[in-house]
Amino acid sequence: MELINTLTKINPILRILLIILLAAAAHFTVKAIRRFSQWLLTMKIGSKTTTSEASLTRRYPKIATIITLFVSAGTFTIYFVAIGMILREFKISLTTYFASATVIGLAVGFGLQGFVQDLVIGLTLIFSNALNIGEMVKLGDEIGNVDNIGLRFTTLVNLNGQRILIPNRNIATISQFRGGCIRAYVDIQLPQEIDEKAISLAIPAIAKAMYHQHKSIILATPETFGVKEGQWRYLRIKFKLWPGQTKLIEETFKERVIQVLKQSYVDYASWMITVTYKVE
Repeated sequence: MELINTLTKINPILRILLIILLAAAAHFTVKAIRRFSQWLLTMKIGSKTTTSEASLTRRYPKIATIITLFVSAGTFTIYFVAIGMILREFKISLTTYFASATVIGLAVGFGLQGFVQDLVIGLTLIFSNALNIGEMVKLGDEIGNVDNIGLRFTTLVNLNGQRILIPNRNIATISQFRGGCIRAYVDIQLPQEIDEKAISLAIPAIAKAMYHQHKSIILATPETFGVKEGQWRYLRIKFKLWPGQTKLIEETFKERVIQVLKQSYVDYASWMITVTYKVE
């Protein structure tokens, strides 16, 4: 360090280069840490019980969550130290810098209660198993997959691929979708006047067409259970849906089915189709 000080006294340009080097080193170190963490989170891990592979995020969500926390903390630490080293080149004592940072932190702490709340709640969410990376959740009015749990924000990726940053202190209610979806069971009543064979082909075709049209909402090919006999005949179809997107079934699918059934039975009404939901 004495050698550096001697050189910087001799050549001011060297001091400028050193400052640039410190800033670049901090920046690229953070980038390297983030890339490495991303590699860890997405790398495939095999299962001892099966031959299938899954990412670390999916197989060990708690570990993935803790990794993102350490990355956030490490990023802050590296930048904080780098700024201190740069200020040192401007003849500002590191002791003064760290002391002033502490004093300023205490002084504005009362004005940054939200930040403290974000930090405490973020740690609570992680270690209480309330949230995990890769999990489908509803936080307030927002629904999406948990992409990151940081010291200040929890990030969701919604249906449209948007990254939504939610301050941790604003998370009051958490709705978890452990299976990553909801199931919609559509029971379609079939009066005797309706040809069972024709409808058994027509309605699944409608469901399949909707799947191809709305793959971001209907997450898997709809499953048909066939015609059931009881007090009345009905055809059951099961949909795997993105949570919160039930309107597609309640309105669009039902309307298309009704229009087809009315060709065989003019008095067919919407109440003859019921939809029930289940979270897996």
